[in-house]
Amino acid sequence: MGALNIYLIIIIALNVIISLKGFNDYSFFEKFKFNVAAVKSGEQYRNISSGFLHADMQHLLFNMITLFFFAPITIAYVGAYHFILIYIVSLLFGSLLSLYFHKNEPHYSAIGASGAVTGVLFSAILFEPMMTINFFIPGWLFGIAYLFYSMYGMKNKTGNIGHTAHFGGAIGGYVLTLLLGTQYIIETPITTALIGVPILVLFVLLKMKKL
Repeated sequence: MGALNIYLIIIIALNVIISLKGFNDYSFFEKFKFNVAAVKSGEQYRNISSGFLHADMQHLLFNMITLFFFAPITIAYVGAYHFILIYIVSLLFGSLLSLYFHKNEPHYSAIGASGAVTGVLFSAILFEPMMTINFFIPGWLFGIAYLFYSMYGMKNKTGNIGHTAHFGGAIGGYVLTLLLGTQYIIETPITTALIGVPILVLFVLLKMKKL
């Protein structure tokens, strides 16, 4: 593992330590999870802190394994500091979109690094759109399908999954990668534009109040 990946190790370690604390301390978990009413009352720190808590070990492992495999791609292109920025901004975008989408649901709560991880995943896909995911699906196609599935999940509230945070995280990763990795992204304009289509559709649907 390259020297720069020490930052990835630190982020994974923070997720593990804080999640384990949350598993065993209910008051800690409740204090730092994302909750619409609490955030609107002024506890803005929950927008970030909730991203380091997880529901259970399976939830934690899935996010950290995904991060472990895709973060090195982003680090290789833009460096460790920009990777951290993409991670945090994606986490924040996930929370903010959740806050906007669920603003009239004071009891809505969420936890998990999924928004941040999704942002890093989409960053990696933008840098290497033809990489295969799930053995045969090209990254750019997976990204488009994933976002439309997330949109479907947001509309129909399917499963106990933070679809809104996933989508928000993807937006954060997409936008920041365009800004930080322009010299690489410009080489694949078609796939970059295609991946952005679901994001455009989301904003149109929100504007039309169809979602």
